[in-house]
Amino acid sequence: MSTDTRSERDRFPRSATPLSRPAPSRPAAPARPAGPRRLVFFDVDETLIGRKSGPDFLRDHFVRTHGADGARRAGELLGALAGLPRAEANRRFHRAFRGCRAAEVEAAARRWYEEHSRADGFYLPTTLAALRRHRAEGASVALVSGTFPPLLAVIAEAVGARFALGAKLERCGPLLTGELIGPPAIGQGKRTLVRRLLARHPDIDPADCSAYGDHPSDLPMLHSVGHAVMVAPDGTHTTVAPHAGGTGGDG
Repeated sequence: MSTDTRSERDRFPRSATPLSRPAPSRPAAPARPAGPRRLVFFDVDETLIGRKSGPDFLRDHFVRTHGADGARRAGELLGALAGLPRAEANRRFHRAFRGCRAAEVEAAARRWYEEHSRADGFYLPTTLAALRRHRAEGASVALVSGTFPPLLAVIAEAVGARFALGAKLERCGPLLTGELIGPPAIGQGKRTLVRRLLARHPDIDPADCSAYGDHPSDLPMLHSVGHAVMVAPDGTHTTVAPHAGGTGGDG
């Protein structure tokens, strides 16, 4: 059997014209998510859900963590907050979590939602139906709430809200300091958050947007859009008359 002893270069002469190598393929740049066409804002407690999520979670978490003593401490704290202005009560509420590990509290918030959201009446059916209708019509949903931020994030995820607007929890390493970053999402605080989001989308006319709330403190938010709804304790929806100053009114 004969063996060809010529070198590889001799057996396959180099072409006079170098062969061009194909350019390496680059992955296509990910498509940017389309901006919202219209925005709909929902308060959470007693508007979208039929309870006050923050106090409910605090009692649940304190009992799991401290037993009967936790139940007593939660009752004392919530009783002390009852007579305070809403924004101040909101700040003091969050100070109850000073020193808690953020990851543990976030996991507890998710557990609370998974357990309690199964209960009849957790969501107000009329408001949940309105939220789903707005989404089906192409609107992007924003939840605006002063509730405990990890709860807001979980509920926003569950209902398909694109935005969760509220104050942030301050951290020191893995621990919560008990303080909020930014003003509580109460009263004018909600209005500020709504207007800030609208300013990020100047192509959206606030007059084409909607908002849902249940309390007079929600009026600054409701008066920031063209279509506002007040939700009664039984879930009945009542249209709120436009503010005299239009969507720029202070409420």
